[in-house]
Amino acid sequence: MYDPSMRVLTVLELLQAREQVTGTELARRLEVSPRTVQRYVARLQDLGIPVESRRGVGGAYRLRPGFRLPPLMFSGEEALSLALGLKALQHLGLTALAPAAQGAGAKLRRTLPDALRQDMEALEDAVQLEASDWVVRTDAIVLATLLRAVRRCQAVKFAYRSRLSADSVREVDVYRAAQFGGSWYAVGHCHARRALRCFRLDRMSALSVLDATFTPPEHFDALEYLRTSLPTTPQSQPISVWLGAKTSEVRGRISDWGTELTEEGSGTRLRAQREQLEPFAAMLLGLGCEIRIETPTQLYAIFGALAERCRALADANKLSLPESAEPRPARPC
Repeated sequence: MYDPSMRVLTVLELLQAREQVTGTELARRLEVSPRTVQRYVARLQDLGIPVESRRGVGGAYRLRPGFRLPPLMFSGEEALSLALGLKALQHLGLTALAPAAQGAGAKLRRTLPDALRQDMEALEDAVQLEASDWVVRTDAIVLATLLRAVRRCQAVKFAYRSRLSADSVREVDVYRAAQFGGSWYAVGHCHARRALRCFRLDRMSALSVLDATFTPPEHFDALEYLRTSLPTTPQSQPISVWLGAKTSEVRGRISDWGTELTEEGSGTRLRAQREQLEPFAAMLLGLGCEIRIETPTQLYAIFGALAERCRALADANKLSLPESAEPRPARPC
């Protein structure tokens, strides 16, 4: 048996497939009463679908002549999600897809009712997303080719330009593609190394899909692999601090790159690898929670230097203000 929503959609499908359908036939197909069919038709009409009815003996339902139903129908939340996704696409490093995103947005606007189309246009005008210089530009064709190979479980072959070694040709069973730390990666089993490896898409060339197939591992987590396996530079220093905040409160405010967050007591243990400790220390201060340093001890001196700079800046600001003036914090409108 269908649930009520599926029955309403079935009525719509039958009306699109036939010039007209009697209420008796709809009731028989759906295994409901004629009165229930009337409720389903009323529901379609409430959604803006022009269903017309002919009463009396031999009465039937039909869609208004000339009405063309768009291929897709979206709720307000679905339309908002699609609009935001298309707008955010330009910040993922896939610049070649910008024209396609604009075309998809135009098609989406044409399929939406007036009220939803106006909401989408207001979103496009009102929402701004910051572009990051950290994002590495990536060839969208390479990503699309990889995704097809992943879906079909086919191995790929490509030339790879590594940062640490000479160029090489690789054959890889790609399990997942992931965007991490500003770059796109393919993660899978490398035939040459006979081990799990990751490859940046912007360093690939001459990519081709092979006939050979493979069986990927179940529930493979490419992001977790990248967090724990990407190499660090010799200048990187191990960091271990305890934060007086729940893991869910700090996750997303700290870069995933070379970072591990685990619950510890009433707070969170942060372990990381960083070359520059001063910006990392400033980021920790911005979390606004208790901080306990385990390693490295240099962080104490860096926090002290930051405190001196903040104090000097505050003192200089006081001297530059008239006696009657007081600094006021910025307020949202």
